[in-house]
Amino acid sequence: MILKEETKVAQTALPLEVFKQHLRLGTGFAADAVQDAVLEGYLRAALAAIEGRTGKALIAREFSCRFDVWREESGQSLPLAPVKRILELSVVDADDNLTIVPAERYRLSQDFQRPRILTRGSYLPTIPQDGFAEIYFIAGFAEDWAGLPEDLAQAVLLLAAHFYEFRHHSAEGSSEIPFGVDCLIERYRTVRSFGRIGACAV
Repeated sequence: MILKEETKVAQTALPLEVFKQHLRLGTGFAADAVQDAVLEGYLRAALAAIEGRTGKALIAREFSCRFDVWREESGQSLPLAPVKRILELSVVDADDNLTIVPAERYRLSQDFQRPRILTRGSYLPTIPQDGFAEIYFIAGFAEDWAGLPEDLAQAVLLLAAHFYEFRHHSAEGSSEIPFGVDCLIERYRTVRSFGRIGACAV
């Protein structure tokens, strides 16, 4: 399975001014366009890190995933949540001939942890030998920063500030996720096993 981000988070969706306030930056500093670009980079890095750790898309945008084989003929779990809608399902053969599957042949089963694409018949379309199926979909909690769950928004700001604080450190401390951030995102992680219960108890 190959997951690809088809559209990036728009610059206007990033909380640059909120982040500046979080860092307690002055107005003169805020007017520096070069510094704005640097701070945007830390926000994007924090966003990507949290999405990677939780398996959740924060700001809604388009993704695609490619499958060489279905895990189950009746349905396939998608690698990212929450999925808002499926845009397209297609099948490509070994000669790169593409066939778009009619939308009435499948449906989205929304789930906070493991959304799935399900067949409306007996099975999903057959994937040709040496070919693949590709699904385009929209995933994300919100269209903009204001719509995000407060704990996830706070986690992004804390982690971006952590990256900013350790900007001159190449290794130690800079790549670790602070405990407070870990606790904020804990309930959003995809559950794979038991044993993490109480890890962030207070």
